[in-house]
Amino acid sequence: MELTAIRRSRSRDRDADGMAVAAFVLGLLGLLVMNVVLGPIAIVLASLSLLYRTRRRGRAMLGLALGVADLVVLAGLAMADHTVSWGLGG
Repeated sequence: MELTAIRRSRSRDRDADGMAVAAFVLGLLGLLVMNVVLGPIAIVLASLSLLYRTRRRGRAMLGLALGVADLVVLAGLAMADHTVSWGLGG
């Protein structure tokens, strides 16, 4: 019985660490492409990893900040171009 509880605890810790890393990567990637999709996903994953008390708290916080930054960039570009899509070309 105890082994099952320990395995679940380790599995949850590993999942929380994975979510923190995924939030960071998706938030960083969202600054370049698909920020309307990747930003909210990064925010949700970072929040869940913080809720599950990840050992990678700094990475989760960065993922949360980058997810919010994705949405801020999207809002700024939408106000400047009056569109939700954007590109690097002229």
